[in-house]
Amino acid sequence: MRTAGAGPRVVSLVPSLTEAVAVSAPGVLVGATEWCTHPAGLDVARIGGTKNPDVAAITALRPDLVLANEEENRAPDLAALRAAGLDVLVTEIRTLDQGLRELERVLAACGAPRRPRWLTEAEAAWEAVTPVGPVTAVVPIWRRPWMVLGSDTFAGDLLARLGVRNAYEEHPERYPRIPLDELRAIAPDLLVLPDEPYRFTANDGPEAFPGTAAALVDGRLLTWYGPSLAEAPRALSWELTRALRAASR
Repeated sequence: MRTAGAGPRVVSLVPSLTEAVAVSAPGVLVGATEWCTHPAGLDVARIGGTKNPDVAAITALRPDLVLANEEENRAPDLAALRAAGLDVLVTEIRTLDQGLRELERVLAACGAPRRPRWLTEAEAAWEAVTPVGPVTAVVPIWRRPWMVLGSDTFAGDLLARLGVRNAYEEHPERYPRIPLDELRAIAPDLLVLPDEPYRFTANDGPEAFPGTAAALVDGRLLTWYGPSLAEAPRALSWELTRALRAASR
């Protein structure tokens, strides 16, 4: 629960930022979305989803600051919050370097007392990463219809640092819809299947690409910018390497 004198009152519309603020500036969050699942047991008001926040509920919380992201949240919702007189900080995070800078900015705005250890550990972990490639991958994020990572994405940048080239990194769209036959025709070295936003599993996803190495990865490690960045290089490298080795047997 929030304690007196804990700093500004903050509402977060971004799960990654919710986790980062909750562990780095305890007590400042007064509201978060239903999708803000980390840290576990976060005791704040729930104000709808990332794409459909309850503007009236947010306003009633009297926040000093609302945290948002240009990809996660819709411009009309952010405009409505500003029209209600609220201060909205909008982040743009499409690379790891951008993410680290924006996290510094967000935590400073939220009154974090010091630079959190996890942020320093994340920087060090990514600087020391050993690439698993070079390999080419297709990275589906949805099926029915099939959608994949395209150009200019945070997840794509993380994979590139791990030696994994996204087959659609030069596509004009960031999350293009691609027919399954076209995806199969690329014959990638690897299929990277996160468990969010679509929950791919061992029985839902790999079967569509017979004979292709498939790495099932924690979507939080691939797409969230926050404390999970410290463990992401090691955990993702392990899963990608395991999938490639299994396919080569």
